[in-house]
Amino acid sequence: MRLPCLFAALWAASALAPGPAAAVQEREVDLTAATIADINAAFDAGTLTAERLVELCLARIEAYDDHGPQINAVITRNPRAAERARELDAERARSGPRSPLHGIPVLLKDNFDTADLPTTAGSFLLEDWTPPDDAFVVRKLREAGAIVLAKLNMSEFASGGAMSSLGGITRNPHDPERTPSGSSGGTGAAIAAGYGFVGLGSDTGGSIRGPSTANGVAGLKPTLGLLSRDGIVPLALSFDTGGPLARTVHDVAVSLGVMAGVDRADPATSASAGRFHADYTRFLDAGALDGARLGVARDFMGFDREVDWAIEAALAEMEAAGATLVEVRLPDWLLEIEGEFYTAVRWPEFRSQIADYLADLGDGFPQTLDDLVTRSRTLAGRAEGTRPNPSRWALFLEENASGSVNDPNHLAVKEHALPLVRAVLVGLFEGHELDAIVYPTSPTRPPRLDTDPGGWSRSRSPVRFANMSGFPDLIVPAGFTGGGLPVGISFLGRAFTEPRLLALGYAFEQRTRALRLPIHTPPLPGERIPLR
Repeated sequence: MRLPCLFAALWAASALAPGPAAAVQEREVDLTAATIADINAAFDAGTLTAERLVELCLARIEAYDDHGPQINAVITRNPRAAERARELDAERARSGPRSPLHGIPVLLKDNFDTADLPTTAGSFLLEDWTPPDDAFVVRKLREAGAIVLAKLNMSEFASGGAMSSLGGITRNPHDPERTPSGSSGGTGAAIAAGYGFVGLGSDTGGSIRGPSTANGVAGLKPTLGLLSRDGIVPLALSFDTGGPLARTVHDVAVSLGVMAGVDRADPATSASAGRFHADYTRFLDAGALDGARLGVARDFMGFDREVDWAIEAALAEMEAAGATLVEVRLPDWLLEIEGEFYTAVRWPEFRSQIADYLADLGDGFPQTLDDLVTRSRTLAGRAEGTRPNPSRWALFLEENASGSVNDPNHLAVKEHALPLVRAVLVGLFEGHELDAIVYPTSPTRPPRLDTDPGGWSRSRSPVRFANMSGFPDLIVPAGFTGGGLPVGISFLGRAFTEPRLLALGYAFEQRTRALRLPIHTPPLPGERIPLR
C-alpha cells in the first residue's frame, strides 16, 4: 500500500470535518463539526438563533470544563453573553447580519483587554483588573457582531508552562493527562472542545502555533503588523502578535478579515496599509497545491518517530496534489544561536514593556517587574483558589536581571541579528522560488502534565523564526500519533502572504480532512443543527 493511501485510510476511520461548501448541502450538522458558514446557513434558514447557539456553547463549558475531564480552559464567563445574543438576533431580524461573525461566540485569551470583563494575564497579581476599553481586535470583533463568550486560561503572563496562578493547569481535551501547550493553551483546548468557533491567542515564540498543533486545530500567527497589538498585555513587542485559532482554515480566514486594519495606537500596523484584506475567504482554493513550490525544513524532524510519520504522509499528500517539494536547510550556526538571539530581545523587552502596561492599572496593582517579583512571593496569604506558579515566577527573576532595552547586547541583536534572520529566510524563499516552507509545528507530541513544565526553553525551536522575522505561519492539522494525539504542520510564508498561505492550508485541509473531535469532549444531546 502506498503511503498516501495508508495515510488516507487511517484518517477515514476518524470523524472528518466537512468543508464549508460541502457541509451546507447536508440537512443537519453536529455543533462540534460546524463551520461558521454552516452556522450562518442555519441562521438564514431560521433553524438556529444566536441565543440558542450561546446556550449550546455554555452547556459544553459546563459539561467539560466544570465537570467531566475538567479541561479548565475558562477563567471568566461573560454574564451578558445570552443578553447580547438576543440583541443580535433582534438586529438580524430588523436589518440583517453585520458580517459572517454576527451572533458567533468567540473566546479570548485573558491577555486581551475587555472593558466589560477582567483582564488578568492569568495571574492573581492582576485579579479583578478591568481595563477602560477593549483591545483593538476585540472591538473589531464586537463591531462585526461577534459575541465574547469567555476569557480563557493561559500561561501566566504568556510564558512558561500551560498554567496560571489564577486558573491553574489547563488540560488537553485529546488526553487530559497531557498539556495543551502554551501560552494560548486555554484557547487551543477550548476551540478543540467546541466551546466557541473562533479563539484569540497571542504569539511571541509559538504561543498560537503550539496550542494549535497540540489540540488539533487550525491557527495563524500573522505577519507582524497585520493585526494591532493595542490592548494585548505585552511580552515582547518586537515579536508579539495576536491571531485566530479555529477548527477550520475557513473560520481562521473569516475572523482574520474582520480584525485586520491599520490602528494608530500600534505603529507596526502602518506596514499593512494597502496590504490587508477585509475578506480572506475569497483566497481559499481547494486546488492551490497544484503547481505550488514548498520548501521542506527537515532540520525540525527526527525527534519523534510518530510525528515524523504523520509529516511524511502529509508531504506525500501535498506531492500527490501537484506540489513540488524542495529540501531546504537553515545554516547550522543559526540553528545553534537562535535561542540566544531570541532571549536577548524577549527578556529585556518584557522588563520594560510590562511596566508600560502596568502603569495604567492604578493604585493597588503592581507597577513594575520588581513589583511582580515581590508580590508573587505573597501567594501563601492569598485566598483559596490561587495556585503557585514557581516556573513562571522564577522566569521573572531572569527577565528582571536581563538588562535594559538600551543595553548594547539587546540593541545589537535587534538591529543586526533579526534582519540577518529575515535575510536568511528571504534567501531560501527567493533562491528556491518557494510559496511556503513547511515543517512540523511541534517536532514532538504534547508532553504529559506530570513532567516538568519547564520555564523558558533555550532549546532549538522551529516556530521562533517566524517571530524573529515577523513572517506569517499557518498551522493546519496533519494527522495523529498512534495514541490519538494531534500533529500539526506549519506553512511559513513571507510578509503579508496570508492569502497564499490560507489557500495552501485550505487545499491541504480539504484533501486530508485531519480534524477530529477530542474523544474526551464528545457531542452532547441536542447539538444537531438543522441547516434548512
